[in-house]
Amino acid sequence: MSALDAVEARQSWSKVTEEAPSSDELLRLVAAAGRVADHSSLRPWRLIELRGDDRLTLGAAIAKAQRDDSPSTKPLRAPLLVAVVASYRKSEKVPRWEQEAVASGVAHVLSLLLDEAGWGVIWRTGHYTRAKAVAKAHGLSKNEELLGWLYVGGKPAGKGPGRRKPVDARSLVTRMPEQKAAAPAKKTKAKKKKKK
Repeated sequence: MSALDAVEARQSWSKVTEEAPSSDELLRLVAAAGRVADHSSLRPWRLIELRGDDRLTLGAAIAKAQRDDSPSTKPLRAPLLVAVVASYRKSEKVPRWEQEAVASGVAHVLSLLLDEAGWGVIWRTGHYTRAKAVAKAHGLSKNEELLGWLYVGGKPAGKGPGRRKPVDARSLVTRMPEQKAAAPAKKTKAKKKKKK
């Protein structure tokens, strides 16, 4: 399957089975996903692998962030969650927004690779990704932000992925607006000092 075929076939899987890729398989895919365009090779990202009781810890943190009495069951929707963390680096050349774009790129490419490897994936976010309780549960430092989680599991037999509308590329790809021709700049004669 070509990269184009894999991307065209990608869908989000909101429901997955309890099967999940091994840590070794995940590491191989992360190594490939980490090759996204990265200005100055800062690697302004990291991923956190959540399995088993890690998901219960996250559920308790989400509940605390939302002021709920009982833990959230959302993290139990998949056997593997991969937290996507923008880990900002000091740089005069690479602004913060560009570093977040790199972290997002890694997450997106990883979701494509997981899907192409046969796993069901959906990228979940929520307002609580910026909550202190959730950041603390993930061990984030002051220079880090959580961008969400990739929920990963097996693709259920006989079930399809979520619906996805086709992309109308013609409406989204435009040309640069036509500019008025600028008047030619007037040349000024530099006064030359005569040497005596």
